[in-house]
Amino acid sequence: MTSKEIRRKYLEFFRTRGHAVIPSAPLIPENDPTTLFTSSGMQPLVPYLLGQEHPEGVRLVNSQKCFRAEDIEEAGDNRHTTFFEMLGNWSLGDYGREEQLPWFFDFLTKEVGIPAERISVTCFEGDETLGLPRDTVAADIWKQLGIPEDRIHFYPAKKNWWSRSGTPDKMPVGEPGGPDSEVFYDFGKPHDTKFGETCHPNCDCGRFVEIGNSVFMEYKRGANGFEKLPRPNIDFGGGLERIAAASIDSPDIFQTDLFTKTIESIEKSSGKKYSEYAYPMRIIADHLRGVCFMAGAGIIPSNTEQGYIMRRLLRRAIRYADSIELAEGRLTTFVEETLAPFIGVYDDVIAKKEEIELLVRDEEAKFRLTLERGMKHFKSLAGSEISGQDTFILFTTYGFPIEITEELAKEQGKTVDRIGYELAMKAHQDLSRSGALQKFKGGLADQSEKTIQYHTAHHILLKALQKVLGSDVHQRGSNITGERLRIDFSYGTKMTPEQKLEVEKIVNEQIRTNITVNHKMMAREVAEKLGAEHEFGAKYPDMVSVYTIGDSIEFCGGPHVSNTSEIAGTFRIMKEEAVAAGIRRIKAVLY
Repeated sequence: MTSKEIRRKYLEFFRTRGHAVIPSAPLIPENDPTTLFTSSGMQPLVPYLLGQEHPEGVRLVNSQKCFRAEDIEEAGDNRHTTFFEMLGNWSLGDYGREEQLPWFFDFLTKEVGIPAERISVTCFEGDETLGLPRDTVAADIWKQLGIPEDRIHFYPAKKNWWSRSGTPDKMPVGEPGGPDSEVFYDFGKPHDTKFGETCHPNCDCGRFVEIGNSVFMEYKRGANGFEKLPRPNIDFGGGLERIAAASIDSPDIFQTDLFTKTIESIEKSSGKKYSEYAYPMRIIADHLRGVCFMAGAGIIPSNTEQGYIMRRLLRRAIRYADSIELAEGRLTTFVEETLAPFIGVYDDVIAKKEEIELLVRDEEAKFRLTLERGMKHFKSLAGSEISGQDTFILFTTYGFPIEITEELAKEQGKTVDRIGYELAMKAHQDLSRSGALQKFKGGLADQSEKTIQYHTAHHILLKALQKVLGSDVHQRGSNITGERLRIDFSYGTKMTPEQKLEVEKIVNEQIRTNITVNHKMMAREVAEKLGAEHEFGAKYPDMVSVYTIGDSIEFCGGPHVSNTSEIAGTFRIMKEEAVAAGIRRIKAVLY
């Protein structure tokens, strides 16, 4: 079955069961400075899972575009990708296990045609010390559906529990969470005993692949233990790529229609067979697809944040293209095949095909210059071993994945200090995590009083920029904390001192005018006719949330102050700078 058929059948299956089909949220999270990308279907819905009412009701379904930067190093095997789609459905205090598990089972066996005898499931084994019971309810439902006991496995919280904080013992007071039940497809591969004496669903030998996970968010951590939530939720997520692979009984997701055309083009261009060069071809196909969807979200290569991840993907793809002797510039020719499976699904990305091709071409040309310098640096390294620090520099400065450095070293009879490299990488990653935690402390996700004030000022600032610089100015990113706001916007030249002063004047006048902040749910078409600002290319539901602050009108989920008089302080632009071609950035404070 093709990916389009599976996606369409899934959405229709749950639509006929009372679920509102909602659009995929943007790949770059809105108003969440704690993470660079939307990495799961539930991530954009956290406010609603925590109790906020969703405008589309209590039953929701969608296919969410996701990207996980932490999977870059894992890409190249048979089942991991950086970009992927998560099929999801949610119950916001409505139905429970009794409906969710049979529905997903029916979808897999009746709609997709997966044999029931190839399905194994896992459930939460419970935790007596925390007073959390074994999930026999889910296990009994699976038995009633025909899954025999030997294919029902119980695992501890590390495998079968979900909360934002991880396992239940790490959950703070007030945090919601609950057990989950995962569904695995058995590809029937022989078990590799280096992964253990016996095979089971969570074995890493490759025989079993997870294709869906139902989270039963029914508990809250209380001061004296765990309490049942008055309105428990269901959060389901299933990987489209993996379900597509299971539907054709192939343990290799790169043999599904989502990748086959790209792989065939790589084979034709390189003169090499996928069966012999699967690893580099998978990396090229995966990374190029990730780049296409990043570009569709407005990201361009840079040395920071999302742009850095995009640059890393492209450079890694180029190195592996060289490893199979693809001609220089050939990556650009694979963009069309990469996007083909998404025609009629994500046409906002398809419309940027020529822009993406140009981006790939330009970035490869830039990297070729960097690559030349990197090779000079590599050749200058003396000794029989490449140190961990030198390997780290080759990666961070010249874009050499460690595998490439190891290959180059092997050619010269040298070795690489991989342990030293990993230690250097860990110190780099710890620094990044520390920065992310600092962002979280003051991020909009905390909904503190000051952060909400900055969020409201952010709306006023965007409108002021349009008044001073022109109506072509649109937001291209934001980061809001309790200490300052940051906005990225489309504009080609540096702002003059006079323009910055005029923007400050407009914002401060709006703050002091005591303007009421109005919030309405309205039809998307009505909001668009009113000229409400919204993300370019993003899909929105039929009913949208709109905030009006004077002459500023924007699609937004909030929160905001109720009147601009609640914004404390004087608005001032602290810095205005370029972050990319045609994109400027302002950092501002209320003091």
